[in-house]
Amino acid sequence: MEPTPATRPRVLRVEEAARELGIGRSLVYDLIRSGRLRSFKVGSRRLIPAAAIDEAIDRLSQEAA
Repeated sequence: MEPTPATRPRVLRVEEAARELGIGRSLVYDLIRSGRLRSFKVGSRRLIPAAAIDEAIDRLSQEAA
């Protein structure tokens, strides 16, 4: 079952972001390093805002066009 916008978490772990984007963890880290996917750290955890997923999809779609 896909989360609805009301139940979608505000931040995602790298593994969850990878699942949402349909890519692997290492590619998520590549996107973060290149600045194409916003993220932040809390302690040792790397978290990605849910809005950053949508931004990355838009950005990557524009790059591909």
